[in-house]
Amino acid sequence: METIAQTPKKRAAFNLSVGLLDRLKEKATEEHQSVDDFVESILLDAIYYEPNEATLEAIEEARSGRYAGTLDASSFEAFMKSIEAIEG
Repeated sequence: METIAQTPKKRAAFNLSVGLLDRLKEKATEEHQSVDDFVESILLDAIYYEPNEATLEAIEEARSGRYAGTLDASSFEAFMKSIEAIEG
């Protein structure tokens, strides 16, 4: 199996905001990776990640709001009661 490090590379240039580039450098350093390798790993995750069936169902359920319930934030007690009603 070919690893990412073994695959042929092609240079690409991107214009990124200064803040984003600074953050990418910070995160790459935390992960002990070069910025190039860190960005490549993020892009690979974004492009090739395919959620399984259970995850797709959970995403659909969350987006539909079917089981969301209603939270009452008028007071702490009302908030806690509305959470209990949703969980209950």
